[in-house]
Amino acid sequence: MTEWDKILLEKEYSPEEPDGIVIDFTYRQGNNKIRVLDLACGGGRHVVYMARKGLEVTGTDISGTGLKMTRERLNKENLTAGLVRSAMNALPFVDSTFEAVICTRAIHHQKLRGIQQTLLEIKRVLSEDGMILIDFLSRRTYSHGKGIEIENETFMETEGHEKGVIHHFTNEEELQELFEGFAILTIDLHEMKADGKLRSRLAVRALKH
Repeated sequence: MTEWDKILLEKEYSPEEPDGIVIDFTYRQGNNKIRVLDLACGGGRHVVYMARKGLEVTGTDISGTGLKMTRERLNKENLTAGLVRSAMNALPFVDSTFEAVICTRAIHHQKLRGIQQTLLEIKRVLSEDGMILIDFLSRRTYSHGKGIEIENETFMETEGHEKGVIHHFTNEEELQELFEGFAILTIDLHEMKADGKLRSRLAVRALKH
């Protein structure tokens, strides 16, 4: 059992309601029934939501627990989607398989080199002019600097549910560098306070070109 198999059993890590940025992404597709990859889909809330809206969805995750949860949620609504167990930075798909890739609250759980490799894999499996939606932890978020620093702006939690989990924190300047091989459409800052703590992330929409 991986650390993520344990974490996803916690209710707060496996919500059912879709994130607002994914609702907006799906709305933007209109009636286009595109092929979408939900990278690191976790408990499957976005796989279920996009399948419900008629998109052709595939979800990947390193956690068997997450994929099992996703399958159960799909079956409950009589929906279909492809589910594949895979790491983010080594995808088992041929080039140009998908017309869109989303990845929420996940890509930052790697060192910078892993993030770079994941973006290369996303670009590889994405068709020409395909869309991506990926969010990252902002350096403004309350947990920035928490834990053991293992490389620049990358920290490992030392306690709580995410003990041993890596978090990389970024800013807009770094994102411009990371997405140099894409056509960036928007970089949006999303912030909210929960229990008096600022939660801050940056969401990137971009096109392969």
